[in-house]
Amino acid sequence: MLDFAQARRAMVDSQLRTYDVFAIPVLAAMEAVPRERFVPVGRESLAYIDQDIPVLDGLPGGERRFMLKPMVLGRMLQALAIEPGDEVLDVACGLGYSSAVLARLGAKVVALESGEEAAQAARQRLAAVGVDHVRVAAGPLSKGYPQGAPYNAILVNGLVEIRPQGLLDQLGEGGRLACIERRGRTGRAMLYVRSGDAFGGRSIFDAAAPPLAAFRAEPGFVF
Repeated sequence: MLDFAQARRAMVDSQLRTYDVFAIPVLAAMEAVPRERFVPVGRESLAYIDQDIPVLDGLPGGERRFMLKPMVLGRMLQALAIEPGDEVLDVACGLGYSSAVLARLGAKVVALESGEEAAQAARQRLAAVGVDHVRVAAGPLSKGYPQGAPYNAILVNGLVEIRPQGLLDQLGEGGRLACIERRGRTGRAMLYVRSGDAFGGRSIFDAAAPPLAAFRAEPGFVF
């Protein structure tokens, strides 16, 4: 039987540290949260592979959703520089793994999924590992969760083809948003920071991720 604690340590040492994830709180949080508890039953042995893992297959009416590669999630979290007490929106949370890591970092988390079945599945997984202070909501991903705004940080778990303006507008002053944008045939992780009514963006690293239907471009549109 796979030793999951050892697998988490190997993930931190072999996938995170070697991919320029050096923030101690992020490394500690990802080593502490049992990633195997947030994948579909029977796929626990795949939880620590260096791939995006489908997590919502089979849910009625649910969209496909993936748990991001550890190295990609780790670098995005590092760029967001989460501080204890930060209000954070976790978009496309899947079964709640990224929300659990954010909560471990001390954030006050709103986890957002597009359907109630997916949201309920995330609530159950989070409760099962003792994370009972994450609010899980259902609704259109592109509209975010304005009831909880303004946010200090927003994490988007997937690739966007259009600027997520509806999410950016929910950032507070100095708030940060991390997402993966399609650029032609490739993708790159971006960090946006709000200053007044302006949003400055910079590329963090090259990355790929499964696309999110809520942020698909119209045919012919080029980001």
